[in-house]
Amino acid sequence: MNGIHFSRIPAVRFGFRLLPAILFVLLLHVDLRSKSGPLVPEVSEQAKISVTTDLVVLPVNVTDSNGAFVSGLQREQFRVYEEGKIQSVTLFAQDDTPVTAGILVDHSRSMGPKLGEVTTAVSAFAHSSNPEDEMFVVDFSDNVSVELLGGKAFTSDPKILERAVSAVSARGQTALYDAVAEGLKHLELGKLEKKALIIVSDGGDNASRHKYSDVLTLARQAHALIYSIGLVGSSEEENPRALERLCKETGGIAFFPRAGQSISDIAKAIARDLREQYTLGYQPEREAGGNSFRKIAVKIDAPGRGRLRVRTRTGYSAPPGKASPSQPGAGGR
Repeated sequence: MNGIHFSRIPAVRFGFRLLPAILFVLLLHVDLRSKSGPLVPEVSEQAKISVTTDLVVLPVNVTDSNGAFVSGLQREQFRVYEEGKIQSVTLFAQDDTPVTAGILVDHSRSMGPKLGEVTTAVSAFAHSSNPEDEMFVVDFSDNVSVELLGGKAFTSDPKILERAVSAVSARGQTALYDAVAEGLKHLELGKLEKKALIIVSDGGDNASRHKYSDVLTLARQAHALIYSIGLVGSSEEENPRALERLCKETGGIAFFPRAGQSISDIAKAIARDLREQYTLGYQPEREAGGNSFRKIAVKIDAPGRGRLRVRTRTGYSAPPGKASPSQPGAGGR
């Protein structure tokens, strides 16, 4: 019995010496299996994220000679160019897509007599919008402030928007560009991909720290459509041209109501314009200096549909440190 016991000692010791090597091989095998298994999904997921990140998304309005929205167009009828090069459209939709919308209301002294109608227009816009839209109000005069809406940063309730606009009285000067900068910043807090600003002002600016060029740069990076309702009269401080340029750069529209024209009707037209859009997306080839401004053009080949007008952003640029934006920004000057 003792002999048998001692005869097994070398085998046991040999086994103990092999044990670390066996464990190492087993662990290596498990590690390789764990890497070879999830590795493909991880690469696939990363590629998926990369495609999403690199996708340039364009809201596109198409109207006929009477200014009416043209529906029923197909993907193959659109031609998208970036820096003069044709792009392959990989995303196409004609949907009433919800939007994160900021309403910038001028409460400067010059706007005093107009604020009652402005409140009505804001309500008209909210009632005409997609029920899933999220909206906010930026009040500006000398200073700029984002109004708290029922304790929240955004709302879909027209009544809450009305109260936020009507609660502020007219005073002071006009920091329009500061308000646009703050509105673009607040848009980034929204959960919806589609974003827009609606400016209600006489267009003057005599109190901002930002310049027009600053705001243009921010708009190019924020990928937001900008609309305006310019309530101009005869004041020397009014600058409707600034509103018009900013809207055109971003693919929006500047409205200047005539005497007797209802700004509520204009607000409804803006809400309708946001809802009547095609969405096109493409993945561009990136070059060195990816943060530079990239010009975009969209054309349509639709025989038999008459002369069509296409409106979208004229270009985009990425924010600093982001060479691959998810959506295009505003166009160049």
